[in-house]
Amino acid sequence: MTDAAAGNVGAGTFQSPAGGFRTSSTVPAGTTELLGVLAYGELSAFDRMSADARYAPTLSGRVALSQMASAEMGHFRRLAAHLDRLGVTVEDAMTPFVVPLEAFHDSTAPHSWLESLVKAHVGDGLAADFYREIAEMLDPVTRDLVVEVLSDTGHSSFAVREVRRACQEDPRLTGALALWGRRLLGEAITQAQYVVADHDDLATLIVTGSGDLSGIAALFRRLQMGHTERMKSLGLA
Repeated sequence: MTDAAAGNVGAGTFQSPAGGFRTSSTVPAGTTELLGVLAYGELSAFDRMSADARYAPTLSGRVALSQMASAEMGHFRRLAAHLDRLGVTVEDAMTPFVVPLEAFHDSTAPHSWLESLVKAHVGDGLAADFYREIAEMLDPVTRDLVVEVLSDTGHSSFAVREVRRACQEDPRLTGALALWGRRLLGEAITQAQYVVADHDDLATLIVTGSGDLSGIAALFRRLQMGHTERMKSLGLA
């Protein structure tokens, strides 16, 4: 794999205390990669929500975002602890995903409070759908942990309520936010394709779960369908 030199932990490997790796047949291919990308996603979500909370137009919004940020950090700690039990540091597992995830966030930096809420609801929702599909191929303990950390922290209902209220008060916002949502879909799909292409073990999990390459195309169609439903919930379809 092209990013092995960047600290990527391959399938079925543990990092030994002295450095280097020792293999273990008990770790399914792609487990450490999925946990690594999830951990960095949770860490990034904590950073973003903490920053967004400062710009909330109301105190109730600031409290809500701060509580959600705290929940994301709790998820991060759970993933880090599970990786540690596998003999892998969370830093090593996250490293290969820093560049692609930061590229996504840099290209989709919101310019308003409402754009940040749409991004969290739509963008994070797309990522959660993607990782849940892959998690079905993991061992039961890891799969259940992934499902748990991808559970909604309350951000979805908060975002839906705030965006719908704002658009009702000013219908001119609807068109611009709808365009923003479509842009998020395009950027998220592109980044997901890059991540899969650059990480062989994740690709293997998807192909194994979907049967063949046509199954990958079906996966991305399901992601688009989920996106459509989330846009409807925001009143932006």
